[in-house]
Amino acid sequence: MNTQRLAGLAMAWLALAAMSPANAVEPLSTEELTLHCAVYEDDPDGEDGIFCVRYIQGFIDGAIVTDERVTYNVADEADSSESFTERAIRTRIISRLDRYGPSVYADFCLGEPVPLAEVVEVVVDNLLNNEFVREMPLARNVVYATLRTTYPCEVEDDR
Repeated sequence: MNTQRLAGLAMAWLALAAMSPANAVEPLSTEELTLHCAVYEDDPDGEDGIFCVRYIQGFIDGAIVTDERVTYNVADEADSSESFTERAIRTRIISRLDRYGPSVYADFCLGEPVPLAEVVEVVVDNLLNNEFVREMPLARNVVYATLRTTYPCEVEDDR
């Protein structure tokens, strides 16, 4: 009887554990990314150097795919009975995306393909600059701020 009772308690515990919400992914801290990227210049092919490059590359890829997809989703949702003004705005959004690239709405433009190594070097320089990162505890904020300040979009006024 004790074995059945223990088995029942174990099953109940497993059921409760399965129902508990999953923990969210913890964002990477600026401090941790700095530790990985600090060795990039001396050992870009080492584990830390590769981590540094892949984090930055992943950030850029994520921003590009998200901005492009969101823009097209908004355009696709436009109702067939949209007004002339709504249609003009939707068309301008797509035109701007096609003209300036998929990161234009993220406020950075890499334009003609910028070598990834160049982007990584700029981000690493900012990570090692205490004044730049002091107010940014999350790595994503440092990468984003670097991209926005170093590679701003120079777009003509579409209005």
